[in-house]
Formats: sequence, C-alpha cells, structure tokens
Amino acid sequence: MRRRTRPDDGAAVVEFTLVSVLLLTLFLGVLQVAFALHTRNLLVSAAQEGARYAANADRTPAEGAQRTRQAIAEALGAGLAARMDVQPLPVSAADGVPVVGMQVSGPLPLVLLPAGPVRITVRGHAVEEG
Repeated sequence: MRRRTRPDDGAAVVEFTLVSVLLLTLFLGVLQVAFALHTRNLLVSAAQEGARYAANADRTPAEGAQRTRQAIAEALGAGLAARMDVQPLPVSAADGVPVVGMQVSGPLPLVLLPAGPVRITVRGHAVEEG
C-alpha cells in the first residue's frame, strides 16, 4: 500500500519560518528606532542642562560644555560621552533676551541594525541670567 501525500505537507513549517523572520526583523527595527529616540532625548536633556548651567551669572560657556559632557556620561556612559562633540553656541537674542546654547553632535549608537555611520546633532538653549 502506498501512503497518500498531500501537496501541502510541510507547508506550515515553511510558513512559520518565513513569517517569524519577517516579524523578528520588524520587531528589531522598532526596537532600534525606540533606542535611537531615547538616545536623542537624553542628548537633548544633557544639552539643555549644560545650557542652563552656562546661563548662570557666575558660569562660563566652557563650564556649561563640561557639565553637558558629565550629563551625557551619566546618562549614556563615558565611552559615548568621549565620542560626542560638545560646543557652546554663541550668545544670541530671542525676542531681545540673551540666550545661551549648547550643541551636541556625534555618532548615533546603533545596536541592532548594521547601518553606516549615522550622526546626530541636538541643541539646548537657556535664557542667560543678568
């Protein structure tokens, strides 16, 4: 006697493999975007903190840049802080009020996806004290 085979025997295994690879790729992509946004938010927060520190009446922009580096090191690690370029922005006037700024730029750490060098630049501003 011959055993009867259907043409779709084993199709469930192949379908599961194809769908699971697609879902895993989608999940890792969403996770990477979430990590990149989290990193961006922490860098913006560090730039704002450094700008507020530099805006104090008895502080200099260089001290604000140092405070920004410290905040990045506390939030994201000393290795990433060393790769970030922190620059004080020139004092500008927004609606006649002097504003101090910090700019942070450097490589965006990509954990899960192999992408080329992606750079990020963020800025933080604070009103300068008299």
